[in-house]
Amino acid sequence: MFTGKIFRALSYVLVALLAVALTLGGVTLYLNAQPEPEVSKLDALEDLILNNFIGEADQIAMGDAAADAMVGALGDRWSYYIPADEYASYMEQQKNAYVGIGVTITQLEDGSLEVQQVTAGGSAEEAGFLYGDRIVGVNGQSILEMDIDTITGLIKGEENTTVDITVIRDDQELTMTVTRRQIKTPVATAKLLDGKIGLVTIENFNSGCFDETKAAVESLREQGAEKIIFDVRNNPGGYVHELVPTLDYLLPEGPLFRTLDYAGKENVQNSDAAFLDMPMAVLVNGESYSAAEFFAAALMEYEAAVVVGEQTCGKGYFQSTYLLPDGSAVGLSIGKYFTPKGVSLAGVGITPDVMVPVDEEIFAAIYANALEPEEDPQIQAAVAALGNAK
Repeated sequence: MFTGKIFRALSYVLVALLAVALTLGGVTLYLNAQPEPEVSKLDALEDLILNNFIGEADQIAMGDAAADAMVGALGDRWSYYIPADEYASYMEQQKNAYVGIGVTITQLEDGSLEVQQVTAGGSAEEAGFLYGDRIVGVNGQSILEMDIDTITGLIKGEENTTVDITVIRDDQELTMTVTRRQIKTPVATAKLLDGKIGLVTIENFNSGCFDETKAAVESLREQGAEKIIFDVRNNPGGYVHELVPTLDYLLPEGPLFRTLDYAGKENVQNSDAAFLDMPMAVLVNGESYSAAEFFAAALMEYEAAVVVGEQTCGKGYFQSTYLLPDGSAVGLSIGKYFTPKGVSLAGVGITPDVMVPVDEEIFAAIYANALEPEEDPQIQAAVAALGNAK
């Protein structure tokens, strides 16, 4: 066994040799006299693996893992890596349109997929899918031992092709044939409640949000609505260029949205004098992210709406998506954003004016759109809050 001094002396001798292999306890160390400073650690490691690893090395998988780990090492929960084979799907989601069957699912402990939402007008709804159905098979194959990516790969396919999906419902097994179609996800939907109160549910702030939100409000006004509730619960946020015009439509003249980017550049976007002169309320919860919580915060700061529900998540950074040479991409946090009054919500979120906590069962039903408004305690609290507003 070498002592420290002897080992260091021996190391100096070995470094003088070119590419000498030293084996200590079965570990082979390759020592180079002149390291190449222009070669990065990752490039050197990849070269070492490709030239010396005894097994098969998947360069694409290695690159994806390295990129994902590099972004993860930032310690920022809002930055993310998108592999090349997932980028098209990611872009579809941003456009609120995709080829599929029209269900939102979650994987259970037994490996089955529980249907959480069925898209209105989608092929899954036409085939008879219901909230709570458990998917257990695709095209005659059991999915219980598969990972979620493999399962969704089986369900996805070319437009106008079909897929057979087996579900368990009320302890009975049903197989339904579903046609994969272009699904346009509604961004904003309108419903007139009792008491001339309109309910506008905003799913996200991606493409089409402003146009659909404005159209929903105007439709409700034509139906006689005198007060409006905006529901941004479970809303993951979206684009600033959709958020700002939506706020501009609702709020009077003044600042709407403030940003500070990585280069120290500040930007303030403002509203004009025109605004929606109606009593308003906003529903939020812990799954109201980014643009959704800033939407509520702006209405709160202008005293234009009462905010009802639960504490929001507290996202204070904005991201930009950068396409990488191999077709993959990274969503990188590049700046901070602030409310109209210059407040950062990072790690804090907003506290509703009217707190209405719900249990897991009610939360799941709200997420699945499985509750009628009169059964939803948070909607009813918003209705009550607007009761005396004029």
